[in-house]
Amino acid sequence: MSERSANLNLPYIQPAQAQKHVTHNEAVELLDVIVQLFVQAFDATIPPAVAADGQAYALGAAPVADWAGSGGSVAIYLNGGWTFQSPKEGWIAAGPNAELRQYVGGTWVDLRNATEISNLPALGIGASADSYNVLTVGGAASLFTHAGGGHQIKLNKATAGDTASFLYQSNWSGRAEMGLAGDDDFAVKVSADGGSWTTAITVEGASGAVTLADALTLTPSAEPVGAAGRIYYDSTLNKLRCHDGTQWHDLF
Repeated sequence: MSERSANLNLPYIQPAQAQKHVTHNEAVELLDVIVQLFVQAFDATIPPAVAADGQAYALGAAPVADWAGSGGSVAIYLNGGWTFQSPKEGWIAAGPNAELRQYVGGTWVDLRNATEISNLPALGIGASADSYNVLTVGGAASLFTHAGGGHQIKLNKATAGDTASFLYQSNWSGRAEMGLAGDDDFAVKVSADGGSWTTAITVEGASGAVTLADALTLTPSAEPVGAAGRIYYDSTLNKLRCHDGTQWHDLF
């Protein structure tokens, strides 16, 4: 029979052992520290001048004095002396100033400053995510800002027949959608009921040609400030007019 447990290295009471309470109490003392582990410092190398029972330190690679030779372990002060536990892969320890670290690959990694969080099944921020809406954000606004000069938001689809789009809803019913819907032409679609859809604008991916589903309606107005290529409907003259960069011309 083994004398120590596999994970926490706790002592077992042995058959016919005298003073069983000593072994039992040692295991309880270790559990008291290791479960909900809190360390006074990470990467510590110099023992404190005064320590209280139950205090623990995550040691650095080359500690000195009473910790010498125990680099990388967790030093625990019990019954007036130091005992050492080797942390296992995946252990979690809290520290001062709301530190939270995980023991990974022989070092304590600060979870607050993790450089990578990958392959999460879902993430909900202010709302509950699910297996379909794997990223769900609930709030008044969402901000995506630059890290340098610019910022891109990317929507990628597997094949031309799939969809990569932004869908705008009213009370969870679709009202407008823009993007690549079923082909590689950019389209803007609208709906009054979320069931029947009309493609209002299509921009052909190969040529950039623009197709409108219906005639373009210009709001009647008085003569605006001119600029080359600008078109407006003159409600006074009842004419469509275009500016050539110098003056307005009647189109009809």
